[in-house]
Amino acid sequence: MSQAVVAGGFVFLSGQVGEGADAREQTRNILDGIDGLLDRAGTNRASILSANIWLADMADFDAMNAVWDAWVPEGAAPCRACVESNLASPKFTVEIMVVAAK
Repeated sequence: MSQAVVAGGFVFLSGQVGEGADAREQTRNILDGIDGLLDRAGTNRASILSANIWLADMADFDAMNAVWDAWVPEGAAPCRACVESNLASPKFTVEIMVVAAK
């Protein structure tokens, strides 16, 4: 599995998960990782076009969303979907996948 694929002027990231005791910490960890992947691909969070977010429990929405809202640059909020889903491991509470312009 590739963490990032660059094609046709876009950067496609695979679903990113992170370490942390709760959804807030995991979201911060994931977004730091997304920043790194986008930087290596020659773009940044202001160029994100869409995001898909999966939560193991929708009760974590407010915690995740507070971190997300503080991270997204003003005026550059992408299209976004957020759903509840079983994740790959019980230790994960959040998974985020983004597509950005290059």
